[in-house]
Amino acid sequence: MTRPGDGFAVVLTTTSSGQQAGTLARALLDRRLAACVNVVPGVRSLYRWQGAIQDDAEHLLVIKTRASGFEALRDAIRALHAYDTPEIVLLPVADGDPDYLAWLARETSAGDGSESS
Repeated sequence: MTRPGDGFAVVLTTTSSGQQAGTLARALLDRRLAACVNVVPGVRSLYRWQGAIQDDAEHLLVIKTRASGFEALRDAIRALHAYDTPEIVLLPVADGDPDYLAWLARETSAGDGSESS
């Protein structure tokens, strides 16, 4: 049974376009590194980069996953992302609905073919 504290997480990243966001989200889902990715358009990001303040329109990806799969998820984002240094931030899930967490666990299985997509 899946319970709170079993190691689930939300990972955040941003992209510069909806097309990039969709491509990245689908790749993470195809690899079973994420159970769900919300793409939030219309995010305005202000940040310091290479000594200057930037002000960019971006799409925020809210990625639901297992904390134990973070390294593989991070590596995939780095490999597929257009940015030199993409935002990749893990936020641990302290609690959640048991049915939702069980679903999340099933959808982020090792991808060893033991479960259908």
